[in-house]
Amino acid sequence: MGDTDPHEHVRRVAAVFDRAAEGYDSPAMRFFPFAADRLTHKLHPAAGDKVLDVCAGTGAATLALAQAVGPQGRVFAIDLSEAMLAKLDEKRRKFGIEQIDVHVMDASRPEFRRDYFHHVVSAFGIFFMPDMAAALREWVRVLRPGGRLMFTAFTAGAFEPYKTMFFERLKTFGVDPGQAMSPVQKLYDPDECRRLAESAGLQDVQVETEQLGYHLRNAQDWWEIVWFTGLRNFVQNLAPQALEAFRAAHLAEIDAQAGPDGIWLDVGVHFTRGNKAAGRNSGN
Repeated sequence: MGDTDPHEHVRRVAAVFDRAAEGYDSPAMRFFPFAADRLTHKLHPAAGDKVLDVCAGTGAATLALAQAVGPQGRVFAIDLSEAMLAKLDEKRRKFGIEQIDVHVMDASRPEFRRDYFHHVVSAFGIFFMPDMAAALREWVRVLRPGGRLMFTAFTAGAFEPYKTMFFERLKTFGVDPGQAMSPVQKLYDPDECRRLAESAGLQDVQVETEQLGYHLRNAQDWWEIVWFTGLRNFVQNLAPQALEAFRAAHLAEIDAQAGPDGIWLDVGVHFTRGNKAAGRNSGN
């Protein structure tokens, strides 16, 4: 989001996702549970394991991981957004899942002791960190020696061509995203994902890329993705009339992309995982 002040960055990220929480579980955004299922399958936690879910949101990964570790395990879900975690806590109570703990917490500085978790995961959260490398080192700190860490990021083709249309249309309304997308774009490169993981001290790093795309019913489904994700930050400050004009013009060009099956949504995802060295002391 382009803030140079880390505290302002944290405040703005929390505010955006507090507002987006109401629609974060929209069927249009089913790539979140799709990715959560694949992440859990690749991580393969054992029954009884303790897992930290960083930037947990409304809990797509948390819930999948809780099923995997079972009643004897524990999943700690942390996020900056109280509204997001309230949605997760509501699901936890509804389904009677006792092995989930929910904490409002700055993901770049997790408040847990070192060498504690069997696994640490972050589904589409790492690029919101003001310093990705520093945050990842903190996640490794709380990981047990021999434990596994996994994070996901989008490929360059994800959400194209609609993402490019979105930003080009924004420029006609006087909004320039500037460097706000830079962390996301940096991780388009799977080699950069690998370098980031290795620089944090992880070993046996692997990056697997999968296509989790599907067809949207119509342009309104795309608008739900805009309005209930971080893309909202770029349009929410437009004056009401300008916002409506932007929405109408943008959705008209999205609608023109529709085919017989609807609007294809590319959701390419990099799954990066690595292990903390056995016996490694991570320091304080």
